[in-house]
Amino acid sequence: MTRPPTPISDAEAQVMRLLWQRAPQAADEIAAVLGPRQGWQLATVKTLLNRLLSKGAVTAERDGRRFLYAPAVPEDAWVADTGLSLIDRLFGGRLAPLVAQFASERKLNADDIAALKALLKEQGHD
Repeated sequence: MTRPPTPISDAEAQVMRLLWQRAPQAADEIAAVLGPRQGWQLATVKTLLNRLLSKGAVTAERDGRRFLYAPAVPEDAWVADTGLSLIDRLFGGRLAPLVAQFASERKLNADDIAALKALLKEQGHD
């Protein structure tokens, strides 16, 4: 499994999350779950799956007259890549401004502070 060469959109991520929960799935199975939630038709799901295929994020295997789709990217790799990309774009790759931004928007509680201290200690920054 490899990471996709291009970013995954929010809509594509919804399809991926469904596939990470259970794979393989056909387009109509995905549409049956996401259609009512998102108001998507089968054609929309097929478009998203084709985009994901072209990005290398999913694989497709023929099953009779339909295709079964499965993730080609592990969820943890996607989460890590997306998180790093976000930090790079918004904070120039620096973590301190990221933490400061979150701390200014949402008050850090004692558990958050303890977890941050533990991470720093784990990284050798006592």
